[in-house]
Amino acid sequence: MYPTDQPITLNSVTITGPHQPRQEEILTTDALDFLATLHRRFNGRRAELLTRREEMRQRISEGWTPDFLPETRTIREDDSWRVAPLAPGLKDRRVEITGPVDRKMTINAMNSGAKCWLADFEDSSSPSWSNMLGGQVNLRDAIRRQIDFTSPEGKEYKLGGVQLVDRPTIIVRPRGWHLDEDHLLVDGEPMAGALVDFGLYFFHNAKELLRRGVGPYFYLPKTENHLEARLWNCVFVVAQDLLGIPQGTVRATVLIETITAAFEMEEILYQLRNHAAGLNAGRWDYIFSIIKNFRDRGEDFVLPDRADVTMTAPMMRSYTDQLVRACHRRGASAIGGMAAFIPNRRDPEANEKALDKVREDKTREASDGFDGSWVAHPDLVPVAMEVFDAVLGETRNQIRSNRREDVQPDAEGLLAVSGTPGSITEAGVRMNLEVGIRYVESWLRGNGAAAIHNLMEDAATAEISRSQIWQWINAGSTARLAEGGERTVTREWVQELMDEEFGRIDRAEGDRFDDALEVFAGSALAEEYPDFLTLPAYRRFLSATAPARQELAGTPA
Repeated sequence: MYPTDQPITLNSVTITGPHQPRQEEILTTDALDFLATLHRRFNGRRAELLTRREEMRQRISEGWTPDFLPETRTIREDDSWRVAPLAPGLKDRRVEITGPVDRKMTINAMNSGAKCWLADFEDSSSPSWSNMLGGQVNLRDAIRRQIDFTSPEGKEYKLGGVQLVDRPTIIVRPRGWHLDEDHLLVDGEPMAGALVDFGLYFFHNAKELLRRGVGPYFYLPKTENHLEARLWNCVFVVAQDLLGIPQGTVRATVLIETITAAFEMEEILYQLRNHAAGLNAGRWDYIFSIIKNFRDRGEDFVLPDRADVTMTAPMMRSYTDQLVRACHRRGASAIGGMAAFIPNRRDPEANEKALDKVREDKTREASDGFDGSWVAHPDLVPVAMEVFDAVLGETRNQIRSNRREDVQPDAEGLLAVSGTPGSITEAGVRMNLEVGIRYVESWLRGNGAAAIHNLMEDAATAEISRSQIWQWINAGSTARLAEGGERTVTREWVQELMDEEFGRIDRAEGDRFDDALEVFAGSALAEEYPDFLTLPAYRRFLSATAPARQELAGTPA
């Protein structure tokens, strides 16, 4: 048994987190050796690419505007190359359910009837040590069909009686390149959360998945350029060699959820081409990325209330059309965005109106050529399935039938931010404050997928909320309220509204709202804009752990 109160070093990897149930099954000496190899091979390059992100952001701040890269023009203009053929379990992806990797969600997702499940270690999971290790246990059990769960209220959850072929294909989303895992140290350095999530899942399950007729499949989040995709490809090559698995077994779908990646979609597919499965329109993080990168570029880049930034806005239409074109031109799947609505059976009328909006959203995606789309709740699976069934019929995707040859690469379209209809309102400011604080509180308690006002909020939507507040405050006279007059969004006024919204929150013993207010206000009202809300929030996790762990990780409390 590992000790429960002291760090332990095995195969040069120091485990600093408190002992978790069934930890020995996941953090085996061989698995840790595998992780250490990945860290030593790739962490240096990861650090270089994170520095490159900072340099790119600085260039944009100084007036440079992203465009299609001249140095990769030959890749875009070469019509001959294609990504690898669609892998088993990824040929029909018409409906994918997303959610964290807790035990209840794992069972519900596997019983949902969706074609795929995005098993999420990223935006819908709070990266506590228990969540990250527990998620690996849950996936290991689910793949082997050995999973059940009894809630504290006594409700039992088990895998239903559907046939094996009807189970969703599991696609794991590891954490982004920017996030560390401070509970695992190699040579005194925290590992990348991305390599921990990928490495443990791949090490324990790749051969078992192949035995069952599928493979280790991944969603890659927060990618900012084709060089970051190249790094992932190198990780895949080395990992497959280390375990003696044929090259090309791994397949990855990249989320195009940053504005810089939108200009490099074909290059990203090219770098991953032997391991590429497709691209996904990660709409919420994409909006966050636009605000983040152009937050100080003047009124042409000031967005209205979050609720007004819909998928029919010109910049969003350009983004999704160009994504479908890039995918189908190269033989890859194009997967649409999230339907975040959470059904409310207590209000049938409101429920039906919301379901109508979901149908409208999915109908637009299917008509635009997408091969599938995301939902956040099992009750939405049949709604989205009906829409895509009507378009696809007996075919499994639209890669050949809807090439979107009517679409051409359009840099101006991707940056048509000023064409977004809508306005800034006091209600929009208040909504950002309330949702942001409530979400961070949920995140700090270990729940990264929070149902708020019948919508599933995750880290991406919280990032939009705090980023809009920051941008509006710093936009000066260009961020005028729609209510009329000369009122602009000032730091003092936002602080007043924040105090009011915080005062309306019902408190409970043991809640984390005081911490949540500090984290959210510290990012939304700060003079300097923090790159990610989750970074200071993660410090809150670490501050509650043992001093020995903090000393080893070099992380202040």
